[in-house]
Amino acid sequence: MTDLYTFAILVFTAFFTIINPLGTMPIFMTMTSTLSKKRRKQTAKKATIVAFFTILAFAFSGQILFNFFGISVNSFRIVGGVIFFMMGWDMLQARLGSLKHTKDEGQIDAYVDDISITPLAIPMICGPGAITNAIILMEDSQNLTQKSVLIGVIAFVLLLTYLILVGASTITDKLGETGNKVMMRLMGLIVMVIAVEFFFSGLKPIILDIMHS
Repeated sequence: MTDLYTFAILVFTAFFTIINPLGTMPIFMTMTSTLSKKRRKQTAKKATIVAFFTILAFAFSGQILFNFFGISVNSFRIVGGVIFFMMGWDMLQARLGSLKHTKDEGQIDAYVDDISITPLAIPMICGPGAITNAIILMEDSQNLTQKSVLIGVIAFVLLLTYLILVGASTITDKLGETGNKVMMRLMGLIVMVIAVEFFFSGLKPIILDIMHS
């Protein structure tokens, strides 16, 4: 039983650190700043649900999929870096979320669906680190009990992520329109820096492999 608790703490610490919901919160705030409170809650809910099932899918079949398609986690990092950079550039120009100002419910629904899947669920919440971690820990799980604990802890971390993102709505409302625009530009710079880190952390091992071969 002690080993099980130790395993649970290990899983929680690893996933909470990698997913980093507190780091995701400011970006979520800027992307949903002009949405209603209900829409923000809907976006957070969908993003965390999509992230949960994506992590589970890779946990159970990630290594097989990677081997089948001949892709690596490093390639995933490069793509994530490109997505982050494009998103950061739009945030820096304060162009993010132009559809949110329309009264057309269909367009608002499309925007919520769009950002809740990419980039919020993938690759922000469910990024290369979370996917790699899920694959490794699932392979390390020696029995059904440990696998169940792994799934339960992942669900708990994503529940915490959802609650933190929903809590960001209060901060967004207090900042006001000007505050949210300033926040968006600052976050844009940070996201672009993260994008560069993602891109080169994936590119470096690939270049080293090419040089060695």
